[in-house]
Amino acid sequence: MTEVESDRKHMAAALEEAREAWRAGEVPIGAVVVLEEEVIGRGSNRTLRECDPTAHAEIVALRAAARTVANHRILGATLYATIEPCAMCAGAIIQARLARLVYGADDPKGGAVRTCFNVINDSRLNHRMDVLSGVLAEECASLLQAFFGERR
Repeated sequence: MTEVESDRKHMAAALEEAREAWRAGEVPIGAVVVLEEEVIGRGSNRTLRECDPTAHAEIVALRAAARTVANHRILGATLYATIEPCAMCAGAIIQARLARLVYGADDPKGGAVRTCFNVINDSRLNHRMDVLSGVLAEECASLLQAFFGERR
């Protein structure tokens, strides 16, 4: 499987997590953490269900992955998120020492990778990672647009 095929496959898994969030009444954002082609952590937004402002999809997936590898550092792993991570999630991604971040849609109102801020690869930090944006971006953005369109 090529890297492009792998990225699309794992982003599709993140989209499934996002749909799960929608079914539960949450903003449809999903994430998966992958190590050596195996999903080791999954997450969907759970802020409302858990009354927890930190229960973003990325944080939920990172927590699950850390438990899977029994370490707070998830070295060599890739996080796939349906939307550009916020500043909180970007900070957690850095702390986990991931090798790579792949996300779908940009977040012009709060993205902390490139649209509003560049937290992930700020030169003052001691960790760098590869970042790829735009994987299944239309599907990721459409899901969010449909969710918010339904709420109006």
